[in-house]
Amino acid sequence: MIRVSNLVKNYGDFQAVRDISFDVDEGEIFAFLGPNGAGKTTTIKILTTLLKPTSGAVELDGLDPSVQHNEARKRFGIVFQDPSLDDELTAYENMDFHGVLYKVPRKIRRERIESLLKLFELWDRRNDPVKQYSGGMKRRLEIARGLLHTPKILFLDEPTLGLDPQTRNQLWTHVKKLNEDERVTVFMTTHYMEEAERVAHRIAIIDHGKIVAQGTAQQLKEQTGGETLEQAFLALTGSTIRDEDASSVDQMRSMARMFRRGRS
Repeated sequence: MIRVSNLVKNYGDFQAVRDISFDVDEGEIFAFLGPNGAGKTTTIKILTTLLKPTSGAVELDGLDPSVQHNEARKRFGIVFQDPSLDDELTAYENMDFHGVLYKVPRKIRRERIESLLKLFELWDRRNDPVKQYSGGMKRRLEIARGLLHTPKILFLDEPTLGLDPQTRNQLWTHVKKLNEDERVTVFMTTHYMEEAERVAHRIAIIDHGKIVAQGTAQQLKEQTGGETLEQAFLALTGSTIRDEDASSVDQMRSMARMFRRGRS
């Protein structure tokens, strides 16, 4: 479903992504982990049509996202780190507006909105302004919205950041159910190692722009001698505190703004 081959991205003299390769199978939950500034954001931006690679190749469901922008965007949904809902609209209105942008027929749109809002336990609050929602409810709504146009791939960029453990657990339960029931391929990033260990079928760890390890959580633990995925992660990437990559933050914010303007 996703194929990345010898991907390189340079910003002037700085190489943000350094010749990385990986595949994600259809129906797989794939975790892409790394410290701040490791190259995750740049890779996601290339995968989601908003940045062209310096060299290498990327495929989404057989399409080149750097060339076939519109067709590729129909294939995926995305939930950003930063909130992208309209707080003044209701949950239903946010969903409906998204469906209109993706040209989902009205009848299908209504049925899909009801189904997803019920799945994410938001149907009873569908007519409430989103500004009245808790952080966890907003995150559930964003994921529901990202699935409205029935994408084959769902990108989740740190979707549980700042949520309490109960809400995080509930959110991943819903995602796993969708993955199993609808065979949605999930590409996720998170800094919560226990989430990746619990949810992901396979994991790739990127550091300083290069993939340093790939495999199941168990394989990564065996490779490093760690008892937990967090110990394996630290063994592979070190324990030095990293500063947030300012350029990556700016890229993700511009990415969210572009999608809110109508995915042009």
